[in-house]
Amino acid sequence: MFDDRSPIYQQIADKIKDDVLRGVLSPDDQVMSTNQYAAYYRINPATAAKGFQRLMEEGVLYKKRGIGMFVAPDAPERLRTERRERFFADVVDPMIADAQAVGVPLADIVRHIEKGGSR
Repeated sequence: MFDDRSPIYQQIADKIKDDVLRGVLSPDDQVMSTNQYAAYYRINPATAAKGFQRLMEEGVLYKKRGIGMFVAPDAPERLRTERRERFFADVVDPMIADAQAVGVPLADIVRHIEKGGSR
């Protein structure tokens, strides 16, 4: 599951975010404990805890004292909004800049997208 692209705690956070976005985890669902997560993926519990802490700081998870961690009620919408913003900043804005640099009108880009791309 883990690779060398980024720290394991970040990959843990990203996987849980993806699970929330795909509906595998729903609002108020309980997630595995950090110890369960660490045992299941054979990683250090402190590493799992760091990923979970990051998700709590971002408002994706919340903790019920003595019970465990749960998906925040607004997590799916919060994550969708974040991903949309990142999509435009990382994909669309650079594409538009490149298109303008080579003289492709925005209307041509829109038409191409509406046709379904290069299919």
